[in-house]
Amino acid sequence: MSASLPSRAAFVATAQESIARGSGSFSAASRLFDRKTRERAWLLYAWCRACDDLADGQDHGHGASESDRQAGLARIRLLTQAALDGQWIGDPAFDALRIVVAEAGIPHRFVWDLVEGFALDADEWHPRHEVDLYRYCYHVAGSVGCMMAVIMGVSPDDDATLDRACDLGIAFQLANIARDIEADDRMARCYLPDDWLVEMDIPPGQHMKPPFRQRLAVLAGRLARGAEDYAASARVGTPKLGFRSAWAVLAATGIYGAIAEKVAARGEHAWDHRVSTSGFEKLGWIGRSWWQALHRRDLYPAAPRDPDLWTRPRPD
Repeated sequence: MSASLPSRAAFVATAQESIARGSGSFSAASRLFDRKTRERAWLLYAWCRACDDLADGQDHGHGASESDRQAGLARIRLLTQAALDGQWIGDPAFDALRIVVAEAGIPHRFVWDLVEGFALDADEWHPRHEVDLYRYCYHVAGSVGCMMAVIMGVSPDDDATLDRACDLGIAFQLANIARDIEADDRMARCYLPDDWLVEMDIPPGQHMKPPFRQRLAVLAGRLARGAEDYAASARVGTPKLGFRSAWAVLAATGIYGAIAEKVAARGEHAWDHRVSTSGFEKLGWIGRSWWQALHRRDLYPAAPRDPDLWTRPRPD
């Protein structure tokens, strides 16, 4: 890198600030990685966060504006392509992508799969069927799980382990959707499949109204159970990881699992206040996951993946 350009350390520092502002859960778990993996995880997060904010007109996941989503999407595509081409961007988040893709050998297809998730949001898409929901979860989170697996040293050709990594991303996204139903509604978004709403006799656009809160709680519980199913599948992949990577993954799984459990337990009051985990709870999961990582080969022995779980698309 030219001496006139920012150093890699400067990009890492900026990325660290981004994850600290954007996600307390991911920030806490990421500190369990070894230094190289941790820094690469931060660099990837910085790009993901920047793209998400461009797509939603937000700042680190907070606030919202009536920005031109298609213009934001066009900028994401333009700068992402330049980063993948190895060009100097001049934007810390997209230069972070340039660095981490080159260092870790992340397949470009996973990058573009995530961009397609941002495109779905820019198009104000919503799922008609349950399978549409899982496909969306892959694009916005499962693809990130695959990229993180590569950062952790998983071969891009190891489809079995990448499937487990994808499952973890889907688990996280299902928990996010359950927690953020009210926040998404304020942005005129709904990720509950039309089939589910029809099943519960909830009219379109009315799911947050008081008369339907109990029925909505049933669907949130369904999302939480789905999150646990995918998380359980993801844990089986942790013996393929080094100890510290497995520790970080299991900690994040526990922290996000706790969010989904809280949403389900609160029932119709799940959206009175945003569900989160406290610093003490995070520390508890970090301690528990240390033990889980030590015994991961006994706790999570190799087993066929549940055939009932949705499977990520394979490259042509």
